[in-house]
Amino acid sequence: MSDTPSSAPDSDALTRAAASGAPDVLRLRGLVVARGGREVVRDVSLDITPGEVTALLGPNGAGKSSLVLAVGGVLPLKAGSVLLGERDLARRRPERIRRAGLAIVPEGRRLLPDLTVDENLRVATYSLKAEQAKAGRARALELFPELEKRLTNQARALSGGEQQMLVLAQALVSEPRFVIIDELSLGLAPVVIQRLIPTIHSVAESGIGVLLIEQFATVALGLANRAYVMEGGRIQYAGHAQELREKPDLLHSAYLLRGQPSGAVPAPAESGLPAAG
Repeated sequence: MSDTPSSAPDSDALTRAAASGAPDVLRLRGLVVARGGREVVRDVSLDITPGEVTALLGPNGAGKSSLVLAVGGVLPLKAGSVLLGERDLARRRPERIRRAGLAIVPEGRRLLPDLTVDENLRVATYSLKAEQAKAGRARALELFPELEKRLTNQARALSGGEQQMLVLAQALVSEPRFVIIDELSLGLAPVVIQRLIPTIHSVAESGIGVLLIEQFATVALGLANRAYVMEGGRIQYAGHAQELREKPDLLHSAYLLRGQPSGAVPAPAESGLPAAG
């Protein structure tokens, strides 16, 4: 694969959209992140469009999770901008980034394990006005009705799937404009992943821009409109998800499908993408 994306983001289209009063696009520009004295994210630029799922694919060690943590204000950015409209959120504190309308779901299902489900949701809404918190909580429980039956349970007592639902609910209670989800399917059974797929689709349909970061290409590409492939800290491909669905050799060249068990996660029926194998 070339270091030059095959289909770069259309900056003219973004300019026209802004001029026409269209919803803001979340634009990551020239991001550089260093860990342990080594650059693990190198000049990464991508766009997340409202009302769509954008996929970011890549093997272990590609720099995806470091990118997420830097965008969320947890890791320092060495260079680059995180533009939401005309506002640059780079190097802001995590709570300010969240208040601006960008929610992060990092890898690892980070919950407060000794608190109940209800208390975890309350923590996620502490900075919201009462009416907004109530509406956001209702929306989250509508998306994840399983959690309503577990409101008094400690988070540590939940199954892996329920914990993933809870961290997603925590991100969505603030009714963000954009949400970045790192490794939705990590450690989950295929049946649980299939339960979550239509929920992510519903979130995007509501107008929220979703950046879905996945190792399982079939999951992400079955949902996404646009896709990026990241390897070695750089974006190696930018284009339409349909192109990657129709040309799986592009994925093989980034070894995204290599080593995944056959049929581990079936592609959504409408995607037309063969299961990984």
